[in-house]
Amino acid sequence: MLLVEDDPEIAGMLDELLTGEGYRVEVAPDGHRGLHLALARAYDVLVVDRLLPGLDGLDVLRRIRGKGVATPVLVLTALGTVADRVAGLDSGAEDYLVKPFDVDELLARVRALRRRHADRAATLPLGAGELDLVRHRARLADGTEHELSAREFELLRVLAGRPGMVFSRAELRERVFAETTSESIVDTYVHYLRRKLGRGTVRTVRGLGYRAGEL
Repeated sequence: MLLVEDDPEIAGMLDELLTGEGYRVEVAPDGHRGLHLALARAYDVLVVDRLLPGLDGLDVLRRIRGKGVATPVLVLTALGTVADRVAGLDSGAEDYLVKPFDVDELLARVRALRRRHADRAATLPLGAGELDLVRHRARLADGTEHELSAREFELLRVLAGRPGMVFSRAELRERVFAETTSESIVDTYVHYLRRKLGRGTVRTVRGLGYRAGEL
């Protein structure tokens, strides 16, 4: 779990509380550090304060959503008007809890978000279709399923994991085909995926690389 909170007393209390419940917690004291960690590492839940130094909590939310990070987020803040709640939810939060808060309610909301993450973790969305991470199959929008080879699956998993992000051929070679120095292998497997699942599966961004398309 990532906790983005600038108040040392509140951050320490929440870290101790959540660690006592069995969570592994990383704490970021400002918005820039929180954004960096949220983009660089995988978490089950993000708990983000609204008013942060350097970068506002809602700006952190909008930026990670813009990069395709789908981790459930609980905004924890002193701003509790209806307009504030709407702004938080519209920025990409799944839940919004106002300070001061009840500890039992906080823990219950975190558990609910973790369950939501676990349900999502079995698949990755690709437009109207999805990638089954357990069975290594792609399910198209019409319900048909296709088995994927190990390399086809891994390439599509990397792209689907960050649907708004453009990956260069060098990045994809390093992540999926590290045993070879030839970037042309990326093009070969993009061709395989398109032939099997449709041309829109992987989009070419001219001059930059590839990004996830739709099934």
